[in-house]
Amino acid sequence: MIAESILSPFVASDGENLAIQDWPDYQGERLRGIVLLVHGLGEHAGRYEVVASLLNAWGFAVRGYDQYGHGESGGPRGGLPSDARLLDDLADIVDTTRARMPPDTPLILLGHSLGGLVAARFVSLAMRPVDALVLSSPALDPGLNAVQKLLIAVLPKIAPNLRVGNGLDASLISHDPAVVAAYLADPLVHDRISGRLARFIAGAGPATVALASQWQVPTLLLYAGADKLVNPGGSRAFLAQAPQQVVTARCFDELYHEIFNEMKPEPVFAALKEWLDASF
Repeated sequence: MIAESILSPFVASDGENLAIQDWPDYQGERLRGIVLLVHGLGEHAGRYEVVASLLNAWGFAVRGYDQYGHGESGGPRGGLPSDARLLDDLADIVDTTRARMPPDTPLILLGHSLGGLVAARFVSLAMRPVDALVLSSPALDPGLNAVQKLLIAVLPKIAPNLRVGNGLDASLISHDPAVVAAYLADPLVHDRISGRLARFIAGAGPATVALASQWQVPTLLLYAGADKLVNPGGSRAFLAQAPQQVVTARCFDELYHEIFNEMKPEPVFAALKEWLDASF
């Protein structure tokens, strides 16, 4: 059963509107924690209703938001007015979420792809305290070729706000044709990316991996071995340097990028539930 969500506006610190989506109806005798979802490039929080419904059933309230330039939030599609914009927005959302949470309730970030990169970079910089982090196919290495690297080096300097196609092949998000079809038909999904956003993605991944050895926040890393949209080598590089007592990882060798939306996602959800049960 899909849980009901509540959509509401939020005014960020610079006055821009961000759309927030809450799935508050957790089940069980007590609230085990609040999971804050950070979505991927070109998509929006509403695509996570299945994930949110399962988390509700496991005793967690869930909140998601559409990142700047995405979904029902403000900003040009795929645009980025400053290098730190996505990180600052996450800080704003964490602050307002903390302000309404019951005392001593754990706050868990769950980021997918670009959202995983944003959440991981946020944690690596210790911008706000969080109790745990879940990464789903994080874009720690976008797998750029030589031409793309050259464009990222040049384009943000001459036209940082120029938005072009992101080059992602939607057929590679999942083996499930229904998921691909729904993605392509979704009016809130877009394929735009600016030079500044591309530069953020290209730089934040290696910078985060470089700090993996200092990781202190309990983290579950779930990634797809057959991912063709981000390089799974970024997850492996992070894992190789991160403290084993802090970071738990599972690679799903045959899955595509959207591991929660695959043909048979049960092992992914089982790994998530097992880790949450052990942690909270």
